[in-house]
Amino acid sequence: MQRDETIRIAGRRARSFLEHVVAVCIALVLLLATGCTAGSDDTSFHFEVTEGLNLNHLTRDGESAAHLLLRSGRNLRIVVAFPAGNSGAGLWFEPLATSADWVLDTPPEAQTSKDPRGRPLHGIRFEASIAAPEVALKRAVLSNVRVLRDYDQFGFVPTEIPVAPTTSDNTVTWARDRLDGAPGYRLSLDVLDGTVAAGRTITAGADGRIKLRVTAATGDTPLTPLSGSALLNGRERQLDSAKNTLTFLSYREKFLAGSWRFNTYFGRDTLISMMLLKPVLAPDALEAGIRAVLARLGPEGQVAHEEALSEFAILTHQRKSGTLSDTPILDYSMIDGNYLLAPVVAAYLLDDPAGAERASAYLNSDAAPLDKTTASIGQALVRNLRLVLSTTEAFARDPRYGNLIALQEGRDAGQWRDSGIGLGGGRYPYDVNAILAPAALEATARLLDNGVLDPFLNSDDRMELSFAAAAAKTWRAEAPRLFAVTIDGGQAKDAISAYAEKLGVPAQDALAAVDQGPVTFPAVSLDAAGTPIPIAHSDDTFDLLFGSPPPEVLDTQVSTLFRPFPFGLMTGAGLVVANPVFADPGLQDQFTNRDYHGTVVWSWMQAALASGLARQLDRTDLPQPVRDRLRTAQRTLWQAITAAEPMSNSELWSWRFADGRYQVAPYGANEGDVTESNAAQLWSSVYLAITPP
Repeated sequence: MQRDETIRIAGRRARSFLEHVVAVCIALVLLLATGCTAGSDDTSFHFEVTEGLNLNHLTRDGESAAHLLLRSGRNLRIVVAFPAGNSGAGLWFEPLATSADWVLDTPPEAQTSKDPRGRPLHGIRFEASIAAPEVALKRAVLSNVRVLRDYDQFGFVPTEIPVAPTTSDNTVTWARDRLDGAPGYRLSLDVLDGTVAAGRTITAGADGRIKLRVTAATGDTPLTPLSGSALLNGRERQLDSAKNTLTFLSYREKFLAGSWRFNTYFGRDTLISMMLLKPVLAPDALEAGIRAVLARLGPEGQVAHEEALSEFAILTHQRKSGTLSDTPILDYSMIDGNYLLAPVVAAYLLDDPAGAERASAYLNSDAAPLDKTTASIGQALVRNLRLVLSTTEAFARDPRYGNLIALQEGRDAGQWRDSGIGLGGGRYPYDVNAILAPAALEATARLLDNGVLDPFLNSDDRMELSFAAAAAKTWRAEAPRLFAVTIDGGQAKDAISAYAEKLGVPAQDALAAVDQGPVTFPAVSLDAAGTPIPIAHSDDTFDLLFGSPPPEVLDTQVSTLFRPFPFGLMTGAGLVVANPVFADPGLQDQFTNRDYHGTVVWSWMQAALASGLARQLDRTDLPQPVRDRLRTAQRTLWQAITAAEPMSNSELWSWRFADGRYQVAPYGANEGDVTESNAAQLWSSVYLAITPP
């Protein structure tokens, strides 16, 4: 509304001039405080994130929710990703001779239009410009975001997907139905400054700039937003960026893992986020997140890792069976989620007062399985608990490495380090076996003892689950020792010096932290022969979050986590999630600060460690020296978190060493980075619930 219109309306209502001024000032203050646009309802908002070469603008208004990414540099790109169907429209350009930067001249506004058959398409319209003599269009991809991701990373597009552009005057448009004939996708460029030649090259105007009006839309069904008091309970920290991130990714159907690349359900991400956000989530939101996991359980109780939706599901069905079904396809290739569910549910239903009060009603409510079968929350949960017992029974009976929980046959990933080389080629992950499996058994025993599951257990269930407590003790005692790595102190110092020289970072603090005796740490995994892969890692964080390790074990875990890099994990830019200092040169080259699970900092891992340290410090059985060391570690961690605060809602970041210190570097900002970070990541929003000491 224009200011003079506001005054005329106010005048008609006979307000005084002073009242006009006060009203306008209050409105401006509120608008600036929220950072949100006025919208059709209380779910409408927008926010912007700049990371390296990527300018991100995320918008939600009515039935339109979209993430715009403008990639600057030499390899220009425009991507619009939609939570609806995890769909998107992207446009890639031919490389420029010199770098150029996009400017977002007019922020995205929600748009609803009709396709040629009168069916609704929801999306956004915005204007952007760039100072370049000309740009050449390389490829437009309109489909599911997983198709866009594959093209962006590998240059591959299924043959069914490409659509030729149509050009009219200075407008270039790509539009098509979905492969099954359902409402599809539309992307159009109106060249406002410059000219189009042959539908492929855009030449700058007289001012040397190219200005575009871009419209992108999808026909996939919008999700139902969670926001306001339906999402948060009012106890959250006042962190606008984290709240914006969480709100954009939260829906009644599911929580989305991250945008732009993962705008859909991920089981692990949902469960870890629910655990960390539990203190500030409204009960309905927390229960929606857990229900989304239970609704996607496999027939044996497996937690689904990811879902293939919309056109990606259609493409997959077409390849496998020749049908054009859009039935979601669930991926059960990850094993860690199977052992995360029980600890998270127990933390809510047993330890949280609101959860305990609602437990009976929630467990009896409909799990709404995606396969259209009928099951209550309680029935679905028992199915998972039986899986926990059946897959841990062999090791509980005979604790040797061959009875540990291995990656699925033919898979090179199976837990959160899922980039192929994340486990260093190992078959038995440390986190799943040393921490999550015993934590799931302990949670199962607690749920059984509490009686909350009684209505859902038959005699066979009760008998099987009764072994959980004893099995947990065996796993706690025996599994960690199989992963222990021990290196002579002198050899450790030599390795640290060589690795520091290779990276171009100082070694003094790291060398000073090496004691007189041997160096020990847990391996990230075991190979197929049971040999530890000697890569230091951050996964003891899970024990601080879910377990109650003996004080002497806790002391060792925290001391190991906070060793200075390149001996350990701690840098001035944050806690890196892996360190190959004691691995062979080949593995070192696959765990760099350019690799997705290399010597990089993941925001959620730091948040989980902060939460875990606070949880352990709440214990009453810690000797004072151990407590003091935990508090020192806590202060060190929060100094790193604060230093990288602008990146905290991102998926991960890298670092560089310059001017005598470690400096934060956005992941994906360099051409050599393997991929790029999500600007909005679900489990990076958890600082809303984690308070500095």
